[in-house]
Amino acid sequence: MKYLLTIYNTDEFVTRMETDLKDEFERAHQGLQRELTASGELVDTQELSVTDARVVRTDAHGVHVTDGPFTESKEFVGGYYLVDVSGIDRAVELAARFVEARFAPVEVRALGA
Repeated sequence: MKYLLTIYNTDEFVTRMETDLKDEFERAHQGLQRELTASGELVDTQELSVTDARVVRTDAHGVHVTDGPFTESKEFVGGYYLVDVSGIDRAVELAARFVEARFAPVEVRALGA
């Protein structure tokens, strides 16, 4: 079953990831990508750019566009993993391994369920 692991970030995490968490962050993602590639569970993964990101809303007065990726919260989507795993328990186990999960949620959702 395919699951989307959506990784949220915070400004605090981004600052720490660029300094004291940089090595741990890189080891965690590189290791997980190698493992998931070897097992055949990795479908796709991407970091999402904050450059040129926009938030679009519509209402009776028209289209409203603001600079993104920030919405009404302190958290923003930083990237994702699309995995094809045996079930929700495996997807949750993978999500818990992200360093980012200490600072913001990692959302796990089944695709096309």
